[in-house]
Amino acid sequence: MQKQPLEFTVNGRRRQLLVAPYYSLLDTLRDEMQLTGTKKGCDEGDCGACTVILDGKPVTSCLVLAHSARDAEITTVEGLASPDGLHAVQQAFIEKGGLQCGYCTPGLIMAAVGFLQDNPVPSEEDVKFAIGGNLCRCTGYTKVIEAIMLAAETMREQNS
Repeated sequence: MQKQPLEFTVNGRRRQLLVAPYYSLLDTLRDEMQLTGTKKGCDEGDCGACTVILDGKPVTSCLVLAHSARDAEITTVEGLASPDGLHAVQQAFIEKGGLQCGYCTPGLIMAAVGFLQDNPVPSEEDVKFAIGGNLCRCTGYTKVIEAIMLAAETMREQNS
C-alpha cells in the first residue's frame, strides 16, 4: 500500500511524514523517526514497553495506528528531559535503582509520567495499579514503585 501524509507533534516538534496506513504509532516512531527509546516488546499491547503519552494519556503505541494519531500531541521518553536536566521520574528511577536491563524502563517511565499528571499524590496501591500494564522481568517492581513515589514527591515540591 502506498504511504500517506501524516502530521502530528512529537516531543514538542510538529512533524510531517509519509506513513503506510497499516503502520502502528510504535513502528512509525521507531522506524520512520528513529525514536528508539520507545521499545518494541510483545507488539500486542500486553507488556507496556512501547508506552508513550498521546494527547496527555499513556497508551501502548503498538496498538495505535499511526494515522489515528493525526494532529495529536505525542511525547516519547526522548522528549521528557529538558535542557535543565532529566524529568523528575527519570531522575527518581536512577536514584532508586528502578531499572536493571532497561528494556521496560522507558515504558514504565512514560506510564508513571502520565499517571502522575492525573494523580500527583498517589498511594503505593495507586502506583501498583497504574503500572499494572507494564511488565518487567528484572526488578520485582519494589524499586520502580519507590522511584515513582519519590518522583511524585519531587514533582509536588517543584510545583509548590
